[in-house]
Amino acid sequence: MSRTAGPGQFMERYAPGKAQKFVVMAIVAAWVGFIALASSWAFQSYQATVKAAEERVATSSLVVATHAKWIYEFGGQATRRLADLVESGRAPLQVNTVQDIKGALEGLPGAVKAYVVAADGKTLYSTDPDLKPIDIRDREYFRELAAGREEYVSSLLISRLSGEQIFVFSRRFELNGVFAGVVTVSLSTDLMEPIWEAVNLGGNFAVSFIRDDGQLVARYPKPEAGLDMSGYVLFTDYLKRQSSGTYTAAASPLDGVQRIVGYRKVEDTPFVAVAAADLGVLMRPFWHNIQVLSVVTALACLGSVAAGFRIRSLLRIQDGQAAALQNALDKNELLLREIHHRVKNNLQSVMSLIRIHLKPGEQSQALSDRIKAMVAVHELIYQHDAFEALDAAQLVRRVTENVISAYGSGVAIDFDLAPLCVSNDRATALALLVNEVVSNSLKYAFGGKDSGRIQVRLHKEETGDMSLLEVSDNGIGFDTAAAVRGTGTKLMEGSIRQLDGSYTLDGSDGTHFSARVRLI
Repeated sequence: MSRTAGPGQFMERYAPGKAQKFVVMAIVAAWVGFIALASSWAFQSYQATVKAAEERVATSSLVVATHAKWIYEFGGQATRRLADLVESGRAPLQVNTVQDIKGALEGLPGAVKAYVVAADGKTLYSTDPDLKPIDIRDREYFRELAAGREEYVSSLLISRLSGEQIFVFSRRFELNGVFAGVVTVSLSTDLMEPIWEAVNLGGNFAVSFIRDDGQLVARYPKPEAGLDMSGYVLFTDYLKRQSSGTYTAAASPLDGVQRIVGYRKVEDTPFVAVAAADLGVLMRPFWHNIQVLSVVTALACLGSVAAGFRIRSLLRIQDGQAAALQNALDKNELLLREIHHRVKNNLQSVMSLIRIHLKPGEQSQALSDRIKAMVAVHELIYQHDAFEALDAAQLVRRVTENVISAYGSGVAIDFDLAPLCVSNDRATALALLVNEVVSNSLKYAFGGKDSGRIQVRLHKEETGDMSLLEVSDNGIGFDTAAAVRGTGTKLMEGSIRQLDGSYTLDGSDGTHFSARVRLI
C-alpha cells in the first residue's frame, strides 16, 4: 500500500492558485470526454443508418429479383409454347400470310406481343394488330439464334413498330433439323413501373433488370437509351465476389445520382436484379441526429462553463475540509503503525518474561517459537502497510527461517511458494501451523542428526478457492497410529480449523504433511 501525502503536501496540492487550474483541466477533460462520446455516438448513428439503408435496398432487390424470376419463366414458357406450335405442324408456315396466334398464348398472364418469324425475316404469325413488314434479321435476338443458340433474352431495345422501350425473349425453331426461324415475345419496359411502386424507396430511386453480361434490359424510371455496364464496378468487382449484396455508388452511370445499390443474381436466369435508393433520402435520419447533437453540444458548452465556475467555488470551500481530513488520516495511520509496533514489542516482552520464569527446555523453546511466529505476522503488517492481507509466501518463509535459526540446525530447506495472499484474520493461524509442522520435523525426523532436507510448498488448487500447504522431510518417518497427541498437535489442529481446512499426515517414507486451507 502506498503512503498518502502528508498535510503539507496536501495543502500544496490544493493551494488556491492550483484550484483554478484544476477547474480548467476538469473542463478540458470533460470536453475531451464529451467529444469522444459525441464522435462515437455520431459514428454509431452513421453506421446504424447505413446498415438500415443497406438492409432496405437488399430487401428491395429481393422483391425485384422475384419479379425478374417470374418474368423470365413467363417469357420462356411463352416462347416454348410458340416453338412447339410451329414445330408440331399445328401452325403451318404459309407464305405471304400473317396469322393471329393469340390462342397459343391462352392462359399465360399479362399482355405481350408475340411473333413467329421465318428464317428469311418474314413474319408468319403475330398477336400485334399494328404489325408492319419489318425485317428483324439484324436484331441480336435473331442473329444469335440463327448462329445456333437455343434461346435468347435481348437487352433494352426501341421497338421499330411502336417506338417504345422493350426487351425480347426469343427461341429458335427447326423443321426437319434445319433452322426455320424464331419465335419472339416482346415485353414493354412499362412492366417495371408496378415493381418500382411496390418497392417505393423514396426520392430519386430506381429498379432495374441487367443481363449478366452487363447489358441493361429494363429500368424504371426509364433511361433515354440502353447501357453497357460490363465495365462498371458492379460487374468488375462486386458480382465477382458474391452473388448478392449492397454497395454505395458515388454516381449512377445513367444519371449521376449517388445511391446505395442492392443487387442480386437471379438464380437460373441471365438477370441481375437491382434496387438503387437515393443516398440523400436514406441518410436523412443520420443528419437529423447530427442536428440534435449540435443542439446538445451548444447546451453542454453553456452548462460546462457554468459548472466550471461552480466547481471552482466549491473547491475553495473544500480545500480547508480536505486538508483537515488529510491530517486526521495521517494521524490515524501513524496510530495504527504504533499499535502494531507496540504489539510486536509486547510479544517480545512476553518472550523475555517466559525465558526468565521458565526453565530452559523443549517447552520453553516451543513457546518461544510460537510467539515468534505471531511476531512475524505483525512485522509484516507494519513493515509493508499490509492492513488487509499479507504475502503468504513471505510469511511462510520467515516463520520457517525463524524455526531453523532457533534450532541452529544444518537441515537444508527447499521452498516452492506461489505468490498468494493471506488475510490478516488468518495469518496468525497459518504462521502457527507452519511453525508446528517445521518444528516437529526438526525435532523428530532426523534422529539427532544435524543434516537432512525439508521441503515447504504452498500452491493454489486448480479449482475452487482452497490452497495446499505441504511440508515434507527425508527423515526416519514414524507410525502415525502410535503418535501421541500433545500440545503441538492440538495447536496444529486448532490452526487448521481456523483456516477452514483439513490435513493428512504420512510417516511411511519420511514425513509428509499436507493441508488444504482457505487463506482469504
